[in-house]
Amino acid sequence: MSMDLNFWKYKEGAAHDDNRVYESACCDGRIVEGLESLPIEDILKKVASVFSDWTALDKNHYEKEGRGAFEIFTTSQIVRFDCYGMPEEDKNALMDILIDYGCPLYDSQIATRFDAWTDR
Repeated sequence: MSMDLNFWKYKEGAAHDDNRVYESACCDGRIVEGLESLPIEDILKKVASVFSDWTALDKNHYEKEGRGAFEIFTTSQIVRFDCYGMPEEDKNALMDILIDYGCPLYDSQIATRFDAWTDR
């Protein structure tokens, strides 16, 4: 089963429109006013470190026998993981990486951003 995990950080005081951000930034790759720039290279290095026992086909594609695969799509403002056949614990590891950067998960399957722990 495939699933996309989407992450971004709003600028302080910005209006929150999660669906618009998902469609514009995460799906279309557009820059969206009101979002912070993220340290993308640092995030990719952290992913490479956490998933160092996976086969990295390049810095945006990882796979592991029996654990599935994931692809990474980024702009300067968002990180999206397209996960294929991955167990929950591995998806949670991806979420934990982005939480460290202040970016909560947006789950497009239920149109919900899990940001109760952030300052809105």
